[in-house]
Amino acid sequence: MKVLVINAGSSSFKYQLLDMDTKGVLCSGLVERIGENMGKMAHKIAPDTDLEEKIVIEQAFPDHVAGMRLVVQTITDPAKGVIKTSSEVEAIGHRVVMGGESIKESVLITEAVKQLVRDHFPLSPLHNPANLAGIEVAEQLFPGVPNVGVFDTEFHQTMPEAAYLYPLPYKLYEAMRIRRYGYHGTSHRYVTGKAAEVLGKAVDQVNLITCHLGNGCSITAVQNGKSVDTSMGTTPLEGVMMGTRCGDIDPALVPYLISRGMTAPEVDALMNKQSGLKGVCGLNDMRDIHAACAEGDARAILALDMFVYRIKKYIGSYFAVLGRVDAVVFTAGIGENDDITRAKVCTGMQHMGIELDPEANAKRSGEARRISKPGAALPVLVVPTNEELAIAETTARIVGKTK
Repeated sequence: MKVLVINAGSSSFKYQLLDMDTKGVLCSGLVERIGENMGKMAHKIAPDTDLEEKIVIEQAFPDHVAGMRLVVQTITDPAKGVIKTSSEVEAIGHRVVMGGESIKESVLITEAVKQLVRDHFPLSPLHNPANLAGIEVAEQLFPGVPNVGVFDTEFHQTMPEAAYLYPLPYKLYEAMRIRRYGYHGTSHRYVTGKAAEVLGKAVDQVNLITCHLGNGCSITAVQNGKSVDTSMGTTPLEGVMMGTRCGDIDPALVPYLISRGMTAPEVDALMNKQSGLKGVCGLNDMRDIHAACAEGDARAILALDMFVYRIKKYIGSYFAVLGRVDAVVFTAGIGENDDITRAKVCTGMQHMGIELDPEANAKRSGEARRISKPGAALPVLVVPTNEELAIAETTARIVGKTK
C-alpha cells in the first residue's frame, strides 16, 4: 500500500508518499506561500538516503488545489516521478489538529467528520480550517481514495477530569467544552512506543515524561502508555515557553493589556506570534540563540535560561504526577538535535536520578538512543519523532480494516 500523508497549513502544506511494505519514504516536500504573488515547492525524491534528489519549482499557487496539482504532476512525472499514476495512491492520511472530545481515535473521513472539524474552528482557528482544506483538496484530486484523519488531540483523551478541567465555573465546560485538550499527540504517542522498545518494556507498562521541543513545545506525562497530563491546553498557547508563544502567564494580563489600549486580536497575536524566545531576545531559532549566547548577548542568555527553567518545572511536576518514572524522553527539532539545551535542562537534576553522559549527549544520530550515564538511576532518551510515519501506519491500518 502506498499512503500519501498531508499536513496542511493556512498558506502551506507538507507531504510525504510512503510505501508501507518497506516503510520507506518515496518522496516528500513542502509547498509554501500559497495565495502570494510567488510560491515555492521544494520536493525531495528518496529523502534522507544516498539517492536523495531535490527539485525546487517557483510559481504562483492561488490556492491549495493548485499546489497539490503540481505535487501530483511531479510524483507521476515520466522522468522524475516515483509512481506511474495517481491511482497508485491507495490511501491519504491527514494531520488534523483539533478533534475535541468527539474524536477519541483516528477515523475515516466522512461528511460527519468534516463537520466536526468545522465545529472546532473556534478552538483551532489557525489549524483546523487549513486541515479541512487539505482534506477537501485530496478528495477532489484523488476521487474514491479513502482519507483518514489523525488528530493531535486523540492521545490526550485519556487524561482524567482532574487534569483536563480548568477551575472555572463548570457550566463553561458544559456549554463550550472549555478544557485542556493537548496537542502534538501523534508525536507523543509515537515516541512513547519507540521509548518502550529502547527500554525493553511493553508500551502499557511504561511511565514516561516526553518532551516535544521545537518551535512549538509540549511536555506530556505518560502513565502505562497513556497520556495522563500534558502542558498545552484548550489551545497550543498554554504550557512551556516556545519559539514565539509565551506559554503559561498570569491570565489577568489579558484584560490588563486590553485596558491599556490593545485589542483582543492584538493581544492574541502578541502572545502567539511575538512572545516566547522571540519576544525576549528577538530570535526564535535556537541555533541563532546559541550563537548569540556565545557572543555574550545578555538577552539571548536570558531567553535560553527562561526556556530551560520552564521545562524543568514541568518535568519536576510530572514526577509528582507519575510517582514512578521509567525515562525522560527528548524529541522534535530542539529535543533531538540540541545537546546544549538538553544538558542545561538536565543539569542539577541528579537528585531525581537524571545524569547525562556528555559524550552520548553530544553525539548526533537519527536513531533512538540513551544519553544518560551508564548506571544512572533514570534513563534519559533521545527519540526522533516521525509523525508522518505514524500517520501513514494509522491510515494503512484503518483503510485495511475496510477492505
